[in-house]
Amino acid sequence: MSFQELVRTRYSARAYDPAPVDEDALARILEAARLAPTAANRQAFRVVVVRTAGREGELRRIYDRDWFVQAPLVLAVCAVPAEGWVREVDGWSAAGVDATIAMTHLLLAAADEGLGTCWIASFDPTVAREVLDLPEGVVPWAFTPLGRPADARSPKERRPLEELILDHRG
Repeated sequence: MSFQELVRTRYSARAYDPAPVDEDALARILEAARLAPTAANRQAFRVVVVRTAGREGELRRIYDRDWFVQAPLVLAVCAVPAEGWVREVDGWSAAGVDATIAMTHLLLAAADEGLGTCWIASFDPTVAREVLDLPEGVVPWAFTPLGRPADARSPKERRPLEELILDHRG
């Protein structure tokens, strides 16, 4: 599949088959996150892989939707601000952007493997830290279920390109 096909067909799945994810496919997806570009190549992120079986109740504390725990895996991408590149002029840290880029690579790699995902940012970070038992300094950034989708893609509704591009070419 071409990249253009991939970005056109990837969607946020909200129903999953509970069948296990192939370990080789998971390894390729995690490798895609590892290879994501990050500021100054600091890789200021971590990916937590959680098997959902037996942990559904805990995971629903993070995001209380049935479909969130239908997939065999939930992945959490976390930022590590202490490892992030910091812009000198104003102290801005790129760690959150690094985690975001890693998540994007992960979602696209999953789609390339025929797997479904759904970016989830609507969660209580304190609860997520507790459920995942994250070490100090590791900040939960985004979650996604990972598994075979059990729903169908609906048409993507996007704003026209002209509304999103500020063209300064002349």
